[in-house]
Formats: sequence, C-alpha cells, structure tokens
Amino acid sequence: MIPERAEAERLLREAEQHNPGPWGNHSRVAAHCAEKIAGLCDGTDPEKAYVLGLLHDIGRRFGIRHLGHVADGYTYMMSLGYEEAARICLTHSFQNQSLNDYIGNIDTSDEELELIRTKLKEVVMDDYDRLIQLCDSLAGSEGVLKLEERMEDVKKRYGSYPQEKWEFNIRLKEYFEKKTGKDIYEVVEKETYRP
Repeated sequence: MIPERAEAERLLREAEQHNPGPWGNHSRVAAHCAEKIAGLCDGTDPEKAYVLGLLHDIGRRFGIRHLGHVADGYTYMMSLGYEEAARICLTHSFQNQSLNDYIGNIDTSDEELELIRTKLKEVVMDDYDRLIQLCDSLAGSEGVLKLEERMEDVKKRYGSYPQEKWEFNIRLKEYFEKKTGKDIYEVVEKETYRP
C-alpha cells in the first residue's frame, strides 16, 4: 500500500519542515524520473513510481543520518500503513541487497541494523525497487544528472563508491533503456527538468 500522490507530497513537505535540505528536491527529481520511465514500461504504474520516488528518502525527516535514514524511513512508512513505500525506503540503497554496498556511515543502533539486515533478506526485488535505485542515482537536488556525475558526487562526499555498485547502476540504466526503447536522459528530460 502507498499513499495517494497528494498525500505523499504533503508528507514530503512536512518532512522538510523537520529537516530542511537539498534531499527534498532530490526526492522530487527522483519521483519525476521514476514517473517518466514507468510511463514507458509495460506493467509499471507511473503514479505508483512517482509516489515511491518521492518517499524513498522520507527517513531524512528525522534528522541528518546516513544508514539511519533507511531504518527511519522504513519504520515511519510502516507506522502509517504504507508497506510498499517502506520497502522502497529499505531497498533504494542496496542494489545487491547487501549491507556491504552501503556508502556512508553506519549510524544505526544494533536493533536498527538488524531490522535492515533481516528485512533486506526477505525482499524479492521487482522493477519498482530497481527503478527507484536507478532514479536515486540520477537525481540531483537541482535536476537530473548523468549517472556517472551523480556517482562521482557521492564518491567525493563519502570517499568511495564500490565498483560493483557502480557497474550495477550502469546495468540498471541499460535495463530501463531496453524496456523503454529510448535513451534514459531523453525520457527523464535531463536538459530541461528542474524541481
């Protein structure tokens, strides 16, 4: 279950009041990209993709945390009854479903870490998980970035970017280009879209 579009937008605005920052517009860009790509993929609902993209980082509502935002987002969305959004809060950072992929500080309690580890093992990834992973890797706070630019930016901020994760993102882009039959940057209006 996910919220309606207007409710998801309200949740994001409310979250930004608790923890202002560029993450809000990053989420809007991810949502835009997800909606555009999903609109060209059979069996993928653009409205659902938009909402999931908008809420993937909603855990940032609770403050500046690294891995903690994953646990916070999952727990928050579950508390509201939005299981599918909770799942995306969990899966968006883990292309290989492994904590070894995580870029950033492990700033969770032991209980939060176990929650993430346990729930990740239970997930069978689908195209929504993969789509939001891709869109998270395309979304800057001021617009759409080339995949390599976004990964380099993350590498600069955190000091590393695992090669396996880098290559997985390239394969995700290729996968969705095959599904849409178009260049992803054209689909997501890279040159013109601004949040």
